[in-house]
Amino acid sequence: MNVFTTLQQLVPQQKLSKVAGRLAASRHPYVKRTFIRSFAKAYNISLDEYERQSLNAYESFNDFFTRELKEDARTIDATVNGIVSPADGIISQLGQIEDHKLLQAKGRHYDVGQLLADSEDGSYFADGSFATIYLAPSNYHRVHMPFTGTLTKTRYVPGTLFSVNNTTAANVPDLFARNERLVCMFDTKYGKAAVVMVGAMIVAGIETVATGKIARTDDIFESDHDMQFAAGEELGRFYLGSTAIVVLPKAAKADWLDSMQANSVVQMGQLLGMANAQ
Repeated sequence: MNVFTTLQQLVPQQKLSKVAGRLAASRHPYVKRTFIRSFAKAYNISLDEYERQSLNAYESFNDFFTRELKEDARTIDATVNGIVSPADGIISQLGQIEDHKLLQAKGRHYDVGQLLADSEDGSYFADGSFATIYLAPSNYHRVHMPFTGTLTKTRYVPGTLFSVNNTTAANVPDLFARNERLVCMFDTKYGKAAVVMVGAMIVAGIETVATGKIARTDDIFESDHDMQFAAGEELGRFYLGSTAIVVLPKAAKADWLDSMQANSVVQMGQLLGMANAQ
């Protein structure tokens, strides 16, 4: 473990995120203006693609961070049986789940059952497929549907709040199965499928259109749903950066495009590959 990840273990992750969350939600003119302008400058953020194109149009830093795109800013690929990227970002890893294990980084794997916090679901996806998308601070931070499906369950899993960039992924064992996360389970034409929204350092919250903003607890809790989504529809959002993981079953036989590799830059709605309907 390197110095960067060691320092993350030493800081009070939850308290830091709570403080950051309060500041990010503040509507005080000086606080919000300072945070928004400093962040936009640090990450060279242009608002050309966004509905609101003035920094002054946002009510808080959270409002700015989860800013909405223009209606025509992204095209949702319509390839039959296509799986599209759930977010703007960088592919951390993608591929096949082998012997219950997903690839986290070179030389590091983690268990799908641990990721989903359910051994039965873990067995179901044991030989399936996955795609992990890292959302950098400068990215659009809403998560959209990679396929058409019916949301049947959400499962909140408390955990650590390590950063989820490539450096941390290469150094922290079971990173995505240790961090706080929200598991979203769907019924689809490919069988049961999942989108996992993984929290990270300074992340002040995870929200979905089905649950609203998730309240942090010390225990796993589940909620049942019956909500239909089309591919490309908004599923949720992060209040500060993180990762979205798409998990498909063995029956889907996901065939990822050759152009989609670790470190490939992707946009929400871009085709990642194809899957077989049951």
